[in-house]
Amino acid sequence: MLTIGYIGNGKSTNRYHLPFVIQRKNIRVKTIYQRNPKNEAWDRIDGINYTSNLDELLRDEDIQLIVVCTRQDSHYNYAKLVLENNKHCLVEKPFMETFDEAKEIFDLAKSKNLIVQAYQNRRFDSDFLTVQKVIEEGKLGELLELEMHFDYFRPEIPEENSKFSPYESFLYGHGCHTLDQVISYFGKPDRIHYDVRQLLGEGRMNDYFDLDLYYGSMKVSVKSSYFRIKPRASFVVYGKKGCFVKETKDRQEEHLKMFYMPDHKDFGVDTIKHYGVLTYIDDEGVIHEEKVKSVDGDYGRVYDDLYEAIINGKDKTITDEQIILQMEILETGIKGLR
Repeated sequence: MLTIGYIGNGKSTNRYHLPFVIQRKNIRVKTIYQRNPKNEAWDRIDGINYTSNLDELLRDEDIQLIVVCTRQDSHYNYAKLVLENNKHCLVEKPFMETFDEAKEIFDLAKSKNLIVQAYQNRRFDSDFLTVQKVIEEGKLGELLELEMHFDYFRPEIPEENSKFSPYESFLYGHGCHTLDQVISYFGKPDRIHYDVRQLLGEGRMNDYFDLDLYYGSMKVSVKSSYFRIKPRASFVVYGKKGCFVKETKDRQEEHLKMFYMPDHKDFGVDTIKHYGVLTYIDDEGVIHEEKVKSVDGDYGRVYDDLYEAIINGKDKTITDEQIILQMEILETGIKGLR
């Protein structure tokens, strides 16, 4: 049994973590630390201890792993505190605010023989897993280009924002999802072209980014905008023999926002209307077009991997080097903004 606790009792903990953790019989949630008990907005879960005394969480010898689910500006301090109290640590993303902070936290964990990891749950998005399946089946041939989009039409958000905050930028908040997917599958790129903008001008929020990551002759484009009234396809993959288009995103977040939880068998599962379309030419020159059944996603697999690493000593799936590279890319991307 892996016994865990949480720092933070807000949306992150209650929407993106607990619904998956409580489905796992080998993990026990013992304590949740509430930083602001007067602002308690989520129903308490039976069997979990809620406290406003951080020491009660940190000094509990039963708790092996503490999950930091707070704003990114507190990630460094909380992660350091958790490790100094000899607990393993899982940190929401963006992992840290800077490359140097990330490096220091990973070094501290290694010096104490502890595990610290970022909650990169989007590795287990259905659309991303389906793209991997299609690539590995080989019908696309040699890969030439992959485009991934995470679009919104929420102009009121950048229009109401009158200052630029580097670590609350769109690139940090959403690039940490999509860039991690690229890094986890393709590794470190040969080079990167950055186009990170403030569409409303300097002194306003970062509301757009378009990063091109080059791997030999292949280009992976990671694009997001707040001003797309019609969103672009979630993934488009081009190879020498064909292409695959996945229009819709993973549905786990959609269901979580509706309070339709993972205890339902069809939670997060695509129906046929959500399936992507594969178009390719075979060895006889015949063109095929077919729908591809989506691979089921599961954010809880982050916890499965952590369980194996902490309890059974297996290697982490989400590695320190991958997160440090991601932090370096994020930090570089916002350098020119004011």
